[in-house]
Amino acid sequence: MIIFWYIIAINLFQTSWYFDFIHWLEKNQGACPYKKYWGISCPGCGMQTAIINLLKGNIWQSIIDYPALIPLTLTILTFILHLIFKFKYGAAIIKYLFIFTVVLIVG
Repeated sequence: MIIFWYIIAINLFQTSWYFDFIHWLEKNQGACPYKKYWGISCPGCGMQTAIINLLKGNIWQSIIDYPALIPLTLTILTFILHLIFKFKYGAAIIKYLFIFTVVLIVG
């Protein structure tokens, strides 16, 4: 059964609409107004490129572009799952993931 879902997932990610969506994201990236007006990179600069690289499967390049993307994604996912399933230590896990993510963004 697992092999069936694995094959379905691979076929889903190889469809043309998925690659069209990634191409559209690459073409329509927004410019950072913070960097445009003040010339300084904001804490979110590089996130769009990192998301595109992550969607393409370039995990290492995604980490290089924006190191906090994967911990940020894990924090949001843990928060949503904690709201649904009420994990025993969910709040503590979210707190530590949040602190780790903020340290990566600021540092």
